[in-house]
Amino acid sequence: MARRRQPSDLTLGEAAREIGVSVDTLRRWERAGKVRAVRDERNRRRIPRREVERLARRPRRHTAGDALSARNRFPGRVVSVEVDGVMALVEIQAGPHRVTAAITRDAVEELGLVEGVEATAAVKATSVMIERGGGGR
Repeated sequence: MARRRQPSDLTLGEAAREIGVSVDTLRRWERAGKVRAVRDERNRRRIPRREVERLARRPRRHTAGDALSARNRFPGRVVSVEVDGVMALVEIQAGPHRVTAAITRDAVEELGLVEGVEATAAVKATSVMIERGGGGR
């Protein structure tokens, strides 16, 4: 008889984040018998909390942030935005440093980047990405 879902069971996305793997990996692990999932009333997979704890037995790693993989983050304030055609240059004053990023006009508009707003320059390899707000919520 199948076990009923408990309130502490996690969605595949929640469990994947806590374990540090992708949702697809969890699905493969379930098919291979490495992880046990239960089904909720709508037949969606849920991972019992004890399964997540069993699979996540490793030291917690430094996290990059909520939604971006870059680890080099420079929170600051937008000091200039120059839009020309489909591209824009955004300059952020991050402490004693100024970081300039070439991003799309759409990104400037979607993030609401204007002089004076808080933003974070996230540097990965040779690319600089911008996220609105102080970063690391």
